[in-house]
Amino acid sequence: MGKTIAQKIIESHLVSGKMEAGEDIGLRIDQTLTQDATGTMAYLEFEAMGVPRVKTERSVAYVDHNTLQSGFENADDHRYIQTVAKKHGLWFSRPGNGICHQVHLERFGAPGKTLIGSDSHTPTGSGIGMLAFGAGGMDVAVAMGGGEYHINMPSMTKVELTGKLSPWVSAKDVILKVLELLSVKGGVGKIIEYGGEGVKTLTVPERATITNMGAELGATTSIFPSDGITRDFLRAQGREEQWVELSSDPDARYDEVLHIDLSALEPLAACPHMPDRIKPIRELAGQKINQVCIGSCTNSSYLDMMRVAAILKGKTVHPDVSLTVGCGSKQVFNMLARNGALADIIAAGARILECACGPCIGMGQSPSSAGVSLRTFNRNFEGRSGTADAQVYLVSPETAAASALAGVFTDPRSLGEAAEIPMPESFLIDDNMIEPPVEEALMETVEVERGPNIKPLPVAGPLAETVEGKAVLKVGDNITTDHIMPAGAKILPYRSNIPYLSQFCFGVCDKSFPDRCKAEGGGLVIGGKNYGQGSSREHAALVPLYLGVKAVIAQSYARIHAANLANTGILPLEFLKEGDYEGIDEMDELVLPHVREEIEKGEEVTVENRTKGTAIKVKAVLSQRQREMVLAGGLLNYTKKG
Repeated sequence: MGKTIAQKIIESHLVSGKMEAGEDIGLRIDQTLTQDATGTMAYLEFEAMGVPRVKTERSVAYVDHNTLQSGFENADDHRYIQTVAKKHGLWFSRPGNGICHQVHLERFGAPGKTLIGSDSHTPTGSGIGMLAFGAGGMDVAVAMGGGEYHINMPSMTKVELTGKLSPWVSAKDVILKVLELLSVKGGVGKIIEYGGEGVKTLTVPERATITNMGAELGATTSIFPSDGITRDFLRAQGREEQWVELSSDPDARYDEVLHIDLSALEPLAACPHMPDRIKPIRELAGQKINQVCIGSCTNSSYLDMMRVAAILKGKTVHPDVSLTVGCGSKQVFNMLARNGALADIIAAGARILECACGPCIGMGQSPSSAGVSLRTFNRNFEGRSGTADAQVYLVSPETAAASALAGVFTDPRSLGEAAEIPMPESFLIDDNMIEPPVEEALMETVEVERGPNIKPLPVAGPLAETVEGKAVLKVGDNITTDHIMPAGAKILPYRSNIPYLSQFCFGVCDKSFPDRCKAEGGGLVIGGKNYGQGSSREHAALVPLYLGVKAVIAQSYARIHAANLANTGILPLEFLKEGDYEGIDEMDELVLPHVREEIEKGEEVTVENRTKGTAIKVKAVLSQRQREMVLAGGLLNYTKKG
């Protein structure tokens, strides 16, 4: 039987397990990346493992999230990451060099390699034919130390692309269409592979936009073939020698196939407050807007920015609109500066941001009260922008630029003939903002610098024979990691300070949650479907651990968050029967009387509700390896135990 692209890469990197859907597999990891909002914890975990030097082919530490330095905290964390990278064998991308996914695609990504990153949008790299996964920081730390990366073997979904995008329709509209078809839960447990004749019409940056937002499907990852277009991109980046051809076999079998005619697509928008609430721009046309933000790891490539510059050239942003533009990398920024496109963007009245994540993670540029903000980003979760009642829409760069000029939702097809923007034959290559590590012989000469904001890592103890506590919180469906552990300029600087962060836990849902946890000595959280979707931030597990949360019982989980819970030692449990979720109310007293024995034996877990006098069975969302981890008190204890 033939194999898919993903199956071929998995087979060549398989260390343990069988390539059968749902089976636990361990993969050898070639490359890792971290960003500064999650990286500090990842490196504290790496140091705790006691491995002196990373064992991957390439590990890169990026600074792109916490770049707003309104106090000492971010600068101190950057210094910690810089020195720990230099000492332990990682490359360090300095603040201002760009967003991790954009820079990694440009300078380090290679077809056929495996990559995991402590950021959920790491699958951006799969646009170049890598097998790239978002993961928790602890998983990245283990991979850097030479350990396997474990996932459940995904099923395979193919998206067959035919035709060619019409003028003013973009790659962003492709992935928004996929989200409309599959929903934010539709990719769970799947690898999405793009194929068909339509693939040949998409550049590498366009492919990367699509794989980037595959994270919003809940997919394990997404992937494109590595073909002549991939080779051209690598050649233009001065890295043609890293190209290998990768395609699925003609007789490869897929569990699911979707068909999308690119020529039939039109400009789309994801409406508040979820990436799968899709409407055509033509249905929104004429509605007033207040803000437009162009950039993020989804849409900040040279191609995106040149298209924006062409639309803005010689025009002025509407007086009622604030337009921000942020390039994804120093490479893109420099090229726009040299060819005059940056001047066109500035002249139009755009506010130029540094090459960083910025507004996408709530780091500045929050909209006005109840403001309507069009963003070329990947997430529009409620409150993520920093303004609780903002109405955030996700759109393409073309739609964003056209709307910024008009002051209302505008279908870019109304602008007339679209400018032809060719891909460069060669990109401007200057890696002066990427620092190499010291040689191994000089490791001891490097002192790791730790600021006062870096606090000890919370670590769970071995699983108790019995777990009991109140249901300290009950939430509904599609709870995101932004709900559990918010982003934003006020909170992100404290990502290395779990005690301080704890006061914001679940603040979007219930501001009294932290105090209630402390008063009750922790407890259990009850969740609905797709619990923990969104970011890979393990803080959404570490902070509840610090507050004493012992288990989560949900109707279903997002992949990365379930893994992060297990990694920290919190039990991820799943309701087995319809109606059991309704049978538990907030502050009910719950007991798991035989939990250690049941986890050891791989049995269903008993949950007694002492308040209501009922009992149910739930399922532990754990592989055999994860059961052993949880019994030991999490991945760190399990790894040390050997």
